[in-house]
Amino acid sequence: MTGVGQTEFSSGSGRSQSRLAIEAALLAIADAGLNPGDIDGIIPYQIGPPAEDLIAMLGLGDVRFTAVSHLGGASPVAGLRTASLAIAAGQAEAVLMYVARNGRSGDRVESRVTQQVPGQQFRHGLEHPLGLSLPVQTYSLMCRRHMLDFGTTREQLGKVAVTMREHALLNPHAQMYGRELTFEQYVTSKPIALPYLMFDCSLETDGASAIVITSAERARDLPQPPVLIRGVAEGHADSADDLSARNPIYGTGLAKAAPRAFREAGIGPADVDVALIYDCFTFQVIQQLEAAGFAPLGQGGAFVEAGEIALSGGSLPVNPHGGLLSEGHLAGMNHIVEAVLQLRHAGGDRQVPGAEVAAVTGWGDLGDGSLAVLTN
Repeated sequence: MTGVGQTEFSSGSGRSQSRLAIEAALLAIADAGLNPGDIDGIIPYQIGPPAEDLIAMLGLGDVRFTAVSHLGGASPVAGLRTASLAIAAGQAEAVLMYVARNGRSGDRVESRVTQQVPGQQFRHGLEHPLGLSLPVQTYSLMCRRHMLDFGTTREQLGKVAVTMREHALLNPHAQMYGRELTFEQYVTSKPIALPYLMFDCSLETDGASAIVITSAERARDLPQPPVLIRGVAEGHADSADDLSARNPIYGTGLAKAAPRAFREAGIGPADVDVALIYDCFTFQVIQQLEAAGFAPLGQGGAFVEAGEIALSGGSLPVNPHGGLLSEGHLAGMNHIVEAVLQLRHAGGDRQVPGAEVAAVTGWGDLGDGSLAVLTN
């Protein structure tokens, strides 16, 4: 990866999603030391401005590769593999990936979810009439089962929320920059779908993030230190469109993807210096720490409670930027941007000292998972 770019993250951008996409794309292209005309591949997010919009607005004359991954929030990380394969096959030389959304001022989660979650006919007929209609409700079931099976606690969920906010306080780009969150504020926040409280839930964000991917050989001639994609994999949970038939219910495709990605990279979870975990909800951080192999099954909560994910004193700093819970929700594309900044050692006050290996996870739909291993 050679270029990254982001707009500001806010609750009201005041401009269209296409305009946001163009702003982030131009920043990423300039960061890579390229011109818009150098882009010949585009991978958009499944919701938002399509590739054709960017082709027209950037005035691109010969885009020869486009693709869209349909894994919800696991798509951006999975898209790294798609871009890498296209470049390795000679189908593109410079691929632009982006996510642009007005997730607060425009279409909010209740109107977006039916565009991407699988099995809608089943859901509309059986689940929606009983009130099970949004991700927060579905994922809360996973959390509750994990609590019953392993004793995962409210304090451990709160530790995730408070830690992400502490990291965001070091990140001027974050939506929650300057807004402290104490455990008392967390635990007294309003219930959304028990056991999830308000601060267990990720933000709704207006903004855009973009990255540019090219070959390692070409990247060495460009101005920014290259970040190398060492391994990427995607996985789909058993009964991918339905939780009721999944055993255990908190099973995820990441448990399948992570070993493949680490094997491709030739390293293991213990070699990772910084992890960017898709934190759509607090429990999903605990869940993915276990699925990716950073903590044994059932011990992710204890790992978090011991402070292991903290920038200060943690063995595995997680989401130095504040994550989806406190920086902003750009479907995890901002996690990839943060991984690049960390490996460039350009993280400022939130920099993980000596970071050389980053792992980025994606989470989507009813448990699709992806993981990328990146190095400098």
